[in-house]
Amino acid sequence: MNTVRKWRRWFEMSQQELADRVGVSRQTIANIERGNYSPSVYLALDICREFGKSVEDVFGQSKEKEEDV
Repeated sequence: MNTVRKWRRWFEMSQQELADRVGVSRQTIANIERGNYSPSVYLALDICREFGKSVEDVFGQSKEKEEDV
């Protein structure tokens, strides 16, 4: 599960604002947040740059998932 929604809300950004900053549609951001769409490496990096976070922080596995593996 990614944490795009968490970080977007932390930075008080709307889905549209984040979409505009990374060059995609609002629907793409919504689908990423719901887990219905996996972004390209380039898009994932752009999203992480907007938040100033690492890929692991935004798209890494949660602690619970790591314990299950």
